[in-house]
Amino acid sequence: MIYGGLVSITFRKLAPQEIVDLVVESGLQGIEWGGDVHVPHGDVQQAEMVRKMTEDAGLQVSAYGSYYRAGLQEPCPFEAVLETTVALGTPIVRVWAGREGTDTADEGTWDRVIEDSQRIGDMAAGTGVTVVYEYHGGTLTDTNDSARLLLERVDRENVQTYWQPPRGASLETCLEGLDKIMPWLTHVHVFSWREPEQRGPAIRLPLATGEEAWSLFLPNIASSGRDCFAELEFVRDDDPAQFLQDASTLNQWLEKVN
Repeated sequence: MIYGGLVSITFRKLAPQEIVDLVVESGLQGIEWGGDVHVPHGDVQQAEMVRKMTEDAGLQVSAYGSYYRAGLQEPCPFEAVLETTVALGTPIVRVWAGREGTDTADEGTWDRVIEDSQRIGDMAAGTGVTVVYEYHGGTLTDTNDSARLLLERVDRENVQTYWQPPRGASLETCLEGLDKIMPWLTHVHVFSWREPEQRGPAIRLPLATGEEAWSLFLPNIASSGRDCFAELEFVRDDDPAQFLQDASTLNQWLEKVN
């Protein structure tokens, strides 16, 4: 089953309670709490408070969105990230596969990311936590083939991956990427955007404009038979009202595939 959720860093300026209230109003089921503002790495007291706040509202902590960079061991030791994840009461911690894309990464970079991923995966396994990669440019998950290769080389049952549509990728490329990483797929980041006419940030759009793409992606994801979260991110203008519209759209889509 696919559950609906929100990535908290979508609203960095809102306090955790405001985010919880917004998600309750939206009818979504969970929150991925970010490690930069809402639940800082190593702040166990804040993690416990946010966990209680989330669960008291009838929501799940779908994941801890950390900014740990495998292979670089930054911005803090993984021990602090893992302790925070456990305090949040979630079995999923998101990390990043280094800080270098596959167009420039040499074998030494690959080795460092792989070895550290194995180390933190083994460490997390002892607490029942799964480590998942952000599926993102500028890291070793920046192509369909590299993401699968990384997961195969790490070869840890509890090292898996998120997925999101890569910038500028065709529907065919996106579906191919989903197929390649499906055995390792945990959660999905959901948004709709288009590329600008000139170089710059992607232009955020209402989620409903992405119906053609997501009507293909979501059934593919559901076909795995595993429970996962589809988490909204990149809301147009960081507007709570737009988020509520997007959540309504996502809820309608999920009703069709669940």
